[in-house]
Amino acid sequence: MDNNQQFYAVPFSLVGLFITDKSPEESINTDLTPEELEKLQEIISKMLFKEGVKVAIYPSVVPPDQANEAMKDLENMIFGEE
Repeated sequence: MDNNQQFYAVPFSLVGLFITDKSPEESINTDLTPEELEKLQEIISKMLFKEGVKVAIYPSVVPPDQANEAMKDLENMIFGEE
């Protein structure tokens, strides 16, 4: 790997909705394993982006009025506060 190679981390989001007769808290799978999360990241990377793009995700349900704050939180988790 070239030590002078520059990488870019660009926030993105997938927006969707789910329909259920249960409460949102009862509908979310809280047993997602690290291996399943890695597989999901690989699928998203392969299906949405060109070869060589890595994806990091943090699945959560966010009310629309809190989406910007959630993106900032994810960015801080990945890159730190600075």
